[in-house]
Amino acid sequence: MPHITADLPAENVPSWALWQRQLMGTMEQVVEPYLEHFTRDDGEFTGEFIWEDAWGGGSPDDYFEPFFNWPLVYLMGGSERLLALAQRQFDAVTGQLMRLGSYHKEYGFREDQMHQSEADVLFYHLCLAHPGHDRRRDQARRFAGFYLNEDPEAINYDPEKKLVLSGLNGSKGAFVAPREGQPRPYNPVGTTMEPYGLPFFDLPGIESVKDLADPGNAQRMAMAMQDRWQAGDSPANLAITSMMTNAFLMTGEEKYREWVVEYTDAWLERGKANGGLLPDQVGPSGKVGEFVGGKWYGGRYGWTFPHGFLTMHFATVDAGANAFLLTHDDRYLDLPRRQMDRILELGEMRDPRAEHMSVGANWQKQLDAIPHGEKTFLVPYRYGDAGWFDWQPMSALYPVYLWHLSMRDDDWERVERLQEKEANDWNQVHSFRDKHDAGHEQPWVNFLAGRNSDYPERIQQATYQQLCRRMAQTRADQDVGTQHHIHHWQWGNPVSSEALIQLTMGAPQPIYNGGLLHARVRYFDVERRRPGLPADVAALVESLAADRTVVRLVNTSATQARTVLLQAGAFGEHRFTAAEYESRTSEWPGHLGGYAGTYSAEPVTRQSRSVDVDGHLQVELPPSMEIRLNLATQRYVNEPSYETPL
Repeated sequence: MPHITADLPAENVPSWALWQRQLMGTMEQVVEPYLEHFTRDDGEFTGEFIWEDAWGGGSPDDYFEPFFNWPLVYLMGGSERLLALAQRQFDAVTGQLMRLGSYHKEYGFREDQMHQSEADVLFYHLCLAHPGHDRRRDQARRFAGFYLNEDPEAINYDPEKKLVLSGLNGSKGAFVAPREGQPRPYNPVGTTMEPYGLPFFDLPGIESVKDLADPGNAQRMAMAMQDRWQAGDSPANLAITSMMTNAFLMTGEEKYREWVVEYTDAWLERGKANGGLLPDQVGPSGKVGEFVGGKWYGGRYGWTFPHGFLTMHFATVDAGANAFLLTHDDRYLDLPRRQMDRILELGEMRDPRAEHMSVGANWQKQLDAIPHGEKTFLVPYRYGDAGWFDWQPMSALYPVYLWHLSMRDDDWERVERLQEKEANDWNQVHSFRDKHDAGHEQPWVNFLAGRNSDYPERIQQATYQQLCRRMAQTRADQDVGTQHHIHHWQWGNPVSSEALIQLTMGAPQPIYNGGLLHARVRYFDVERRRPGLPADVAALVESLAADRTVVRLVNTSATQARTVLLQAGAFGEHRFTAAEYESRTSEWPGHLGGYAGTYSAEPVTRQSRSVDVDGHLQVELPPSMEIRLNLATQRYVNEPSYETPL
């Protein structure tokens, strides 16, 4: 393994480097007060949320979501305490949900994958952060086994028709709704579900969501939902490919890769047959629209209700990325590419303030920056009997994520075209924090393109601002101990990983619904033999290309030398083949004594150097030194694995 020693003094320590170390240090400090406020500290219940059993389990994913990004910050060099607490919280929450009856065999049951995948991301990040954890390895096998029909109590998959048997699945197998019986009436009026409108538009006498306030209408709608969503596959289940990929990365067992390929291939064909858009219901017989009159829309978490493209495409990107990672075959990226292009083709210039957006809060800062009366590019997210509706901005995450995976010119051009059409300034850094801990893809890609040079400072300042705000909200909170909103503790999570992932790893935030961490570069602390940047060291990925990775490393310590190991890819799937850098040719720091030598050092002169690399690269960083590495990169050439080089 080649070794490089940085010998360029950081004469002007960049502020982004100081902010980066400040963020990592502060995140270590805030997790304990957060846990003290929201969780119990009493023996066997330590780590459980302060929540009475009589109130029920609610939606199980909401118990895991507050901790999903804690292992990610550890992976980049955050405190080992972050990982230890995240492991503790995963086990504590699992135990709490088992007691509440919401989990079975440590996993969800009768759960849709839109929600289950939100719970699963914490588990995936824990596996990546500590692949040698015996219990996590056992769980990875068992959880994936639920979809290989290895547990006779959990039959979820039809290998002949290559479909998941129900939109509600998990550790008790696929749930098929009974043909008889009265389901609970569906009346979302006055709840958080009201903005999503009607699941179906063809029931006589039900013209708008307000009509569901009538008990009879609410019962008829519930019966239609039970009948039409009784069984069969849906694109949301593509998120299961992440569970299988996680098991492969953890164990290397081929059966998990085979499942991902088989299942993703099946959906690729269904999308092709439907003009690029995935049909949102495939019945147990394999027929599209089996319970919705043969329509390609109207399924559970599908095109009509509730989120449409928004969450369907998360699972679609997950599957494409996972299959690409495991096979190195970029045709799998056509799965999200074709669907996104179909939606973009439908886009129009519209006044955003004249539109009803079901998740308008997602784009609030972006839309507020557009002058009143000015139009911007919007796309339809949902489709019903009357056609396309629910016009909203195209989330930049989708095209940016695809480009990051493919590095294809046409995928970059799609990003550029979207920027040209939108009325908001992509260089702006809005200070906000959503549940996905994402949403700053626009200014980040402009930084990578060389058009937004101070982005690293501004995004880290915004992250720190939101962290401080959340801690202030937690200190003022008086709702703990009451039957508060189930998202309450999620809203308080002070840890944020988006900025650090973008800057240090050259990657977008993992997709919240089941996404793995697909990144260009990963770091290991040689002295402490653990993942992440060493103490005091800051990293900035300055540009990305299909065959190049440019990263700058700075040792902010004036007294301590550090050694960092660089790996190509979060899972070692890439390979660095050469490193170009500059080294000092002048004398520095100069001798003590004499006024001239005391006042200032001689100007630093440099020479270009290069070294061949075969995989990993070790860099020695003496105190207050820095280096910029231009790394020749071969992408998707190695077998991916969670195994680490230390």
